[in-house]
Amino acid sequence: MSLRQASTWAGAGRRIHMQEVGTRDGLQMESAFVPTEEKISLIDALSAAGLAKIEATAFVSPQAIPALRDAEVVLRGIERAPGVVYTCLVPNVRGAERAIDANADELNLVMSCSETHNLANLRMTRAQSFSALLEVMALARQAGVPVNVSLSCVFGCPMEGEVDPQAVFDWSLRFAEAGARGITLCDTTGMAFPTQVAGIVRGFRERFPSLEATLHFHNTRGMGLANVLASIDAGADRFDASLGGLGGCPYAPGASGNVCTEEIVHALQLMDFDTGCDLPALIDCAARLPGLVGHDIPSQIVKAGQRLDLHVPPADFATWRDRALAREQAAASH
Repeated sequence: MSLRQASTWAGAGRRIHMQEVGTRDGLQMESAFVPTEEKISLIDALSAAGLAKIEATAFVSPQAIPALRDAEVVLRGIERAPGVVYTCLVPNVRGAERAIDANADELNLVMSCSETHNLANLRMTRAQSFSALLEVMALARQAGVPVNVSLSCVFGCPMEGEVDPQAVFDWSLRFAEAGARGITLCDTTGMAFPTQVAGIVRGFRERFPSLEATLHFHNTRGMGLANVLASIDAGADRFDASLGGLGGCPYAPGASGNVCTEEIVHALQLMDFDTGCDLPALIDCAARLPGLVGHDIPSQIVKAGQRLDLHVPPADFATWRDRALAREQAAASH
């Protein structure tokens, strides 16, 4: 089998939905405030690049996350591309009211599967979070806005260690019964590994075949792409990713950002999966980031280019080629 045949066999044109979270999950971790007009321009460029969903911002307290204090202006100012879902993170009823008023296509709610992480991150027990989020879901239902629930620490908690998959399934069921359209299984601090991921994804799909399931991986320990591929093998087809690999977690020292959008798209397209994305356009978007956030970004595709981005030979290449050929001819004449 040729390399091309093997690549075609791997993906066979299977559709994978790429969902950008860098404009929320990435920018919220940055100390530099990205100007509102630059956020809008970046989201518009990402919309044109073929992403299925973009988490445009978060409707949170400006004091808590000043980097996203312009949420309303951003969401109202973007040019919405047909077929792209513009979702926003909302922590509570007030945030949901703001997002609905700004015409969010979807509300993304967050709760942790780990009691310790939920208390550290949200200052509530899981039961308290669930009760509060039910109020948000009731408001969204009344407004006709779909809800996605992102479950943090599905694959491990940096404070508790292992998380029981049954707890993940139990919370997913409770949110499904409350009317969630989708569940995102989040590897919040990069603790997931491929065989674990495959088992949880298969278990989730068996229990909730009608739910829209998204996988959200961080690349903290270098297993992001491997976990994406394990998820695909187990039946997943939706993935959060962050432009340039931005992001992190304040409760996991050393945690890196989400899997990098352009790196994942590059790999999947080489394997003949259909991501629907314009890779050069994504790379152009990522190349903007250092100037916006004031530092280098993890993206290896921005640094090294695509696999077949070729380079000019060294300046003295012709000289060494001619000398090598001359030696070869001389040897052949003896």
